Amino acid sequence: MAERKVLSKYYPPDFDPSAIASSSKRSRKDGKSESKLSASRLMTPFSMKCTHCGEFIPKGRKFNARKQTLDERYLSIPIYRFHIRCTRCSGEITFRTDPKNNDYQCEHGAKRNFEVWRDETDEKYNDETEEQTLDRLEREHGAKEEQLERDKMAELEDKMLDSKREMQIADALDEIRTRNARIERNEARAGDAAIATVQDKIDEDALRAEREAAEDAEALRQFRIKQRAAKQAKLDEEFAENERRSAELAASLSFGKMKERRAAMKAKRLERKQKMLAKK
Repeated sequence: MAERKVLSKYYPPDFDPSAIASSSKRSRKDGKSESKLSASRLMTPFSMKCTHCGEFIPKGRKFNARKQTLDERYLSIPIYRFHIRCTRCSGEITFRTDPKNNDYQCEHGAKRNFEVWRDETDEKYNDETEEQTLDRLEREHGAKEEQLERDKMAELEDKMLDSKREMQIADALDEIRTRNARIERNEARAGDAAIATVQDKIDEDALRAEREAAEDAEALRQFRIKQRAAKQAKLDEEFAENERRSAELAASLSFGKMKERRAAMKAKRLERKQKMLAKK
């Protein structure tokens, strides 16, 4: 125990620290060095069966895995390989990402269980080139965008139909409320039907009397207007007659007398107009 707690240790003169330094690379069986795998925590993306012991590993089980970045790429997307160990026999299982099919691919140590939606014999996308894949993705994206537009239009039409239906329902409810209110009023007035009838009759008589009084007032106003117009026409005729007489007299009388005559007639005319205005 005392040796373990020693703080200072002896280093010989020929000590070489690089000889014992930890290396970040491992050596493979062929003698070449390989990069150290990074540890990561993951869940199995699919259910599988270990080929070493037959243990079934369900989808979603957590593992402490080692992640390896491969040199392969798909459309500039890096591909990763994950190394896990069986929970029963500790056999190594490897699977990798498959960005081409948006899935994972089991490589070694296990066999993927059968899934109804997955057809391993389907080679629909296996013989595609990068250009064909890009064209297919563009078509799929365009189809999705078109479907989204159609969905938006359908949603808008559904909203319009819903709003129209709500307006119709609101109108029907208003009509029902109006009818119910009218029925309630009629029921409330059922006991006082005679009084209501008499009151309606009195109201009709009052309205008729008011209407007759208004008609009489209008007739009187029209009569006065006609009478005033007749008087004005008579005055105009008298004025014209006087003018005619004054013209005849002017031809026979001298200029001075005619002037005095005209002044007198003008004074009389003004006096008559003032009297008419006073009467009005």
